[in-house]
Amino acid sequence: MGRSTDIPALRRGLAVLRVLAGRPGPVSAAAIARELDLPRSTTYHLLAELEAAGFVTHLPAERRYGLGIAAFELGSAYLRHEPLERLAGPLLRKLVDRVEHTAHLGVLQGNESLYLIKERPRRPETLVTDVGVRLPAQLTASGRAMLARLPAAHVRALFPASSAFVRRTERGPRGLAELRNTLNNERRLGWAVEDGHVTPGFASVAHPVFDHGGRPLAAISVTLRHHCATEPAVCGETWPALADEVRRAAAELTDRIGGQPEP
Repeated sequence: MGRSTDIPALRRGLAVLRVLAGRPGPVSAAAIARELDLPRSTTYHLLAELEAAGFVTHLPAERRYGLGIAAFELGSAYLRHEPLERLAGPLLRKLVDRVEHTAHLGVLQGNESLYLIKERPRRPETLVTDVGVRLPAQLTASGRAMLARLPAAHVRALFPASSAFVRRTERGPRGLAELRNTLNNERRLGWAVEDGHVTPGFASVAHPVFDHGGRPLAAISVTLRHHCATEPAVCGETWPALADEVRRAAAELTDRIGGQPEP
């Protein structure tokens, strides 16, 4: 009995997740049913179960469904496996030797940035970031580099309430509207910039690493000392030369993991 009912349901649930993962934005239940050739009643039942487990997010106003936080956490867990770190380690070491600043590899875990690798220059600077440290993703350059490439519905699912917007200094997005504006600006810029959002006196630039579907799976960032003369206003520095070095490293890691470069 269990094999005849549970296994087909599991396969159908995984098929639903693949459909959602393969689309650039939320999808209606009717579209999922058509693509998988499933009865609508079955589709709604699968979506309800996946939503209860956190793998799917329902957007009532749009009558559509997107991937939930649990799906992002699962993807982040995959990235923490040793092969990714072995591929990224030498690239970060070369990056640090070129720019002479600390470099990190980070991933999203829920609405936090989790640091997997940290490479220091010959004269290291004291930072709060270290391997295994988690920081609010909306404050870090690596977190925002990934968030900026996610659909708006996914970002909303990661930051459902004002309580999600933890701050460490006077700077950083204070709500969803401000975060969206910041992400839009950084998407147009081409890289993310964090200036005193995590630690006063330090700034970072970051660029995402993409998977085979062109989705952000990780990010490489570089942190440098920087004191803004107009505290607490944002200076407007973007460090394009440094960002270009970070982009090169991220593009090489994307290629090594078989990812699809950003258009």
